Amino acid sequence: MPPSIIPGDRLQPRAYYSASIAGFLAASDADIVSALVRASSFAIETEQRDAWLAQIRHLRSLLGPYAPSGWVALEYAVPRVGRRIDVLLVLRQVIFVLEYKVGDTRFTAHATEQVWDYALDLKNFHSTSHDKPICPILVATDAHTPSNPIALSRDQDGLFAPIHATLDRLGDIIAHVLSLCEGSDIDTARWESGHYQPTPTIIEAARALYSGHGVENISRSDGSAINLSQTSAAVEEIINSSRTHRRKSLCLVTGVPGAGKTLVGLNIATRHMERSSDLYSVFLSGNGPLVAILREALARDRVLRESAAGHRMTLGTARSEIKVFIQNVHHFRDECLLDVDRPPIERVAIFDEAQRAWDKAQTAHFMRRKKGHPHFDRSEPDFLISCLDRHHDWAVIVCLVGGGQEINTGEAGIGEWIRAAVEAFPHWDIYVSPRLHDSEYAAGNALQMLAGRPHVMFNDDLHLAVSVRSFRAEHVSTFVKHLLDLNMRGASEIVASLDTRYPITITRDLGSAKQWLKRKARGSERYGLVVSSQAQRLKPQAIDIRSPIDPVHWFLDPRTDVRSSYYLEDAATEFHIQGLELDWACVVWDADFRYTPSGWSHWSFRGDRWQRIRSDQRKTYLKNAYRVLLTRARQGLVIVVPRGSDDDPTRSHEFYDSTYEYLRSLGLHELR
Repeated sequence: MPPSIIPGDRLQPRAYYSASIAGFLAASDADIVSALVRASSFAIETEQRDAWLAQIRHLRSLLGPYAPSGWVALEYAVPRVGRRIDVLLVLRQVIFVLEYKVGDTRFTAHATEQVWDYALDLKNFHSTSHDKPICPILVATDAHTPSNPIALSRDQDGLFAPIHATLDRLGDIIAHVLSLCEGSDIDTARWESGHYQPTPTIIEAARALYSGHGVENISRSDGSAINLSQTSAAVEEIINSSRTHRRKSLCLVTGVPGAGKTLVGLNIATRHMERSSDLYSVFLSGNGPLVAILREALARDRVLRESAAGHRMTLGTARSEIKVFIQNVHHFRDECLLDVDRPPIERVAIFDEAQRAWDKAQTAHFMRRKKGHPHFDRSEPDFLISCLDRHHDWAVIVCLVGGGQEINTGEAGIGEWIRAAVEAFPHWDIYVSPRLHDSEYAAGNALQMLAGRPHVMFNDDLHLAVSVRSFRAEHVSTFVKHLLDLNMRGASEIVASLDTRYPITITRDLGSAKQWLKRKARGSERYGLVVSSQAQRLKPQAIDIRSPIDPVHWFLDPRTDVRSSYYLEDAATEFHIQGLELDWACVVWDADFRYTPSGWSHWSFRGDRWQRIRSDQRKTYLKNAYRVLLTRARQGLVIVVPRGSDDDPTRSHEFYDSTYEYLRSLGLHELR
């Protein structure tokens, strides 16, 4: 099967070939293969042509009984995972997803996971498949037919676990599945007209965008979420207007956690990757793990796509190309220091997580200690604006701003960008969302500076109000905000509405939580342990935050790799996981952030004991750390609050019990 990332636009044919079963049976092999070849964007080798012929002839022998109402598609696009389903069948009341492995004698774990992912994609993101039974089947054409009876397993949402089938057993399996499913036959015309509304992870989205597809093809378009295309279009309009009128502009895009801010930035950057263009853009982030993970994911994907097209590319070459497109903001800053008069090649700079840029004190301290600039006296936003200001005519800075996301010492918040623009660059236009006034954006007094300042434009489209990280429950970020703000009524109301769509469960036992994750995850859905960087007393739980993880391996490697998140041995902190996501997450809650009737109590472990945190800024960082941890899961979350130990004064029961009881009082389900 040739890999290909295809847009989710339902106006385009989703399949290389599709027809009613009756039409399929009436067509010749040559006509069907010809249609497949014409639709493919790749040169078709003899091996692929023979595989198609084998599938077609095998299907002919099975589908006769379903001719009156059935439907078949070959090479059916799955945009989010960037591949195509070999065969999609709509038979009576069931959707069958078939993956043929021609010549295979075994049913490999990778192939099983692949067909499961295809079925999950339809179940989660295809509007007319949500309520339908879906059965993924892996067919190994040269496998030996087992003597044991057919065993089937189906989840509550109607998705079957993958079934292994040999050629001579596939017909019996299809008939057996149909006998187990009740309901009326699927209206194939209505089913075909369904919307495909994917919610990709940032890694999946980056791969699709880098391969040439727009954000509109890989994002939802339903009325419950702000359309990412609308926000992208607003930013594009600001860029084009700035170029046309020779203006310099600072554009602030705000959004709740998981709303797609990074996706908007990547969409803009991937539209302008040609270095010779005056719209050439660069995607910058101070989030080291995010930069490393995206670079490696895009490089690996680039090598695979080049190989599929018949071209050879080394991973090293791919990494070098990606490195220019996605840069660490500190490296970009250092390049601008080499020649203080020369403007950077880019006229459009997109700063992800711009609220984490350093304040004046942190930047000056770093420059003095690490870079040999003892007299540097500018904040990072001030200096970065000055770099783009070196262009004589026009330039644009796009700041992607998360609310309540500052988690480290010296992070200035978005207010420093506004202050720098108002005080040092009065000739710059400023485009902001009215939501920048919300308290979690920490704009502070800087917003008052905008009052009466010329060239300030407010635009509602520059705010992403609804989290789309969790396609199962959009209000998780609001729930977390209520939880952290001790708004028990608001949090409880959302918990009651989440129900089974987005399970949040609590437990005192880490082992039970790990088993819960493994039971919930299907296909390649990724799960992992996440903890606060201050969680120093989880070592009895075999979690040592001082043992560093490699985020690239943790996020990208398969479940067979001990360094991957799947192994549930290494825990990621807020610094590793900010800006990224898991399908299922386990948050292990230590005594650094404790609930008390008078509010949250903030602690740091030093030496052999806990010490109370007094600084308001450090308290905010710790609260935001838990905000990050609790908003990483796309499909469900388990929270572990250890029981503590009377034999260990650093893990006393009282450090943990009140937090657990608070979470339980919100109505969260207890995992027994």
